[in-house]
Amino acid sequence: MSTLHRPWLLLAALLGLTAVGLAAWAAHGAPAVLDEVHLGMLERGLQMQGWHALALFGTALWAERRPGLLPQLAATAFGLGAILFCGAVYSHALRDVSLGRVAPIGGMLLMAGWALLGASALVRR
Repeated sequence: MSTLHRPWLLLAALLGLTAVGLAAWAAHGAPAVLDEVHLGMLERGLQMQGWHALALFGTALWAERRPGLLPQLAATAFGLGAILFCGAVYSHALRDVSLGRVAPIGGMLLMAGWALLGASALVRR
């Protein structure tokens, strides 16, 4: 059995871990240093990170059961997309620094991840 899914499980765990840690800070520490607009951005970034940590986790499990290129591409898109999208949102929310097209590219990768995951379910081995 292939172990290609294991790095995706690790990344999903790291995304989930940091989402929980940041969510705790957003609930207790961030209101003291962020205005409502930036706090809202932070919360939306955390929501996307949490959802896509779970998506990556499920995709990694799927990749273990269904070896092939599409599940690996879906996991790559979820992992890279979450890092780029959420990183850009956090940069704007916490430092008011825009990373330009990084967030839209990350968002497109997240959408591609969902499309690739769906395609992997449709393609026969």
